[in-house]
Amino acid sequence: MQRNSKEPLGVQIALYLITTAVVVLCLIILHPFLISIVGAIVLAVATHRPYRWLIARIPNRTASATLALFLVILSLVIPTALLTRTLVKQAVTLVHTLRSNETQDRIIETLGRHPSLADKVDILSDGIDVKRITQTTTAFVGARLAGWLRNSVAVITRVVIMLVILFFLYRDEELATTFAASILPLNPHETDELFLRIRDTIYATALGRLAIALIQGTLAGLAFWLLGVPNPLLWAILTVFLSMIPAFGSFLVWGPIAIYLGVNGHWGKAAILAVWGGVIVSTIDNILYPILVGAQIRQHTVTILLSILGGIAVFGVSGIILGPVIFTAAAALIQIARERNHPDPQRITEQ
Repeated sequence: MQRNSKEPLGVQIALYLITTAVVVLCLIILHPFLISIVGAIVLAVATHRPYRWLIARIPNRTASATLALFLVILSLVIPTALLTRTLVKQAVTLVHTLRSNETQDRIIETLGRHPSLADKVDILSDGIDVKRITQTTTAFVGARLAGWLRNSVAVITRVVIMLVILFFLYRDEELATTFAASILPLNPHETDELFLRIRDTIYATALGRLAIALIQGTLAGLAFWLLGVPNPLLWAILTVFLSMIPAFGSFLVWGPIAIYLGVNGHWGKAAILAVWGGVIVSTIDNILYPILVGAQIRQHTVTILLSILGGIAVFGVSGIILGPVIFTAAAALIQIARERNHPDPQRITEQ
């Protein structure tokens, strides 16, 4: 009788296919808000301990979630908005400077003072007009910046959506975790292990890597400022962002700037920046990474590098978090499957 009570195999397959199709459609619908969702989850995980401290003193979940959201806006959102405003002003100034005839003439004059360098540029460019390339590049940067400014309303909308999601993650934390656990074909111990590793990965990526990136950006920004590099704050913030990519992220900023200084005849400053960037800024990543990130994320540096780069390629900025999280989830699920196939007798006894 139990066998007859089961649904036919065709009905089960149809149900799985329909469910899969609906889930895929949901993911497509949610894709425009991916940054908001990831941002809310990262903030919820990163502020989980302070929020638990708060809810212990304000048992009402709606009140505690409202107060926590207000504190997040006050301590993170508003300072970030003010910093972004300053960054945009510096970027606009930089674009105008690059597009000026004076800057373009200075580049050509520099090449004229160094005939050997100019000859190499001519060989590499094969007769390309350097001034025209400069004008085209700066025009492209300016257009991109203008487009970003036009899309500021969309950015504000994503921030508002992120804050709304964060409020409900605070208020309905147990509901969210219970639902996530209910759809996983894992026992409670396995579910807790998976959630723990994902949480540690978010902590390590969002806080550990960010802390390292802030230190690298500060060190690089200090060098830019002391060496008289134009718009040092802009380049320092860009260093912070690119330093989220381990191993070589900061080099993508200080390397071209050192070349820029050398091309403009400041070979001493270029050498100082190259030494500072190579020995201090980039090396400190290798020193701090095992301390702040490596132990929590439980992945090799190469794996993290590939997961971040691949995540950015697939998901955009959200891939900085999603890439390592997906790799961590895959590793955890593989480990769970291996333990199911080859159970540890000692663990079975303990359970």
